[in-house]
Amino acid sequence: MTDIVDAATRSRMMSGIRGRNTKPEILVRSLLHRRGFRFRLHARELPGKPDILFPRYHAAIFVHGCFWHGHDCPLFKPPGTREDFWREKIGRNQANDLKARDTLLAAGWRVGVVWECAIRGKDKDIEGMARRLGEWLRSEQASVEERG
Repeated sequence: MTDIVDAATRSRMMSGIRGRNTKPEILVRSLLHRRGFRFRLHARELPGKPDILFPRYHAAIFVHGCFWHGHDCPLFKPPGTREDFWREKIGRNQANDLKARDTLLAAGWRVGVVWECAIRGKDKDIEGMARRLGEWLRSEQASVEERG
């Protein structure tokens, strides 16, 4: 299937997609802040530059978009054009995610992942997700994953 817009328009559209301060990330931050958790953002000195860092709890949270990180859920649909490019790109993203997670765990950090599908949709229990993240932060559990 061919793209419905020309290459220059598609390039402009794709360059407008943010890597930081996305709506899901802002939502997770807001919910945790309301529960009294204080954090840093985008810690550049740590592997993978975690989206939300909780130094007090020695924990990091990544908020992943289902498309960009190739999540196996209904929100992920591989593009029909340039299939090899996208398969490689998303595969690299997944490898980088795994490497960052493993490196952080080996360094003694606790790692959480919140997938976009855990937040998007009208039937999602985002308050429950925030409560579970708060419980995880106060626990000694090494990792947690919130998915839809």
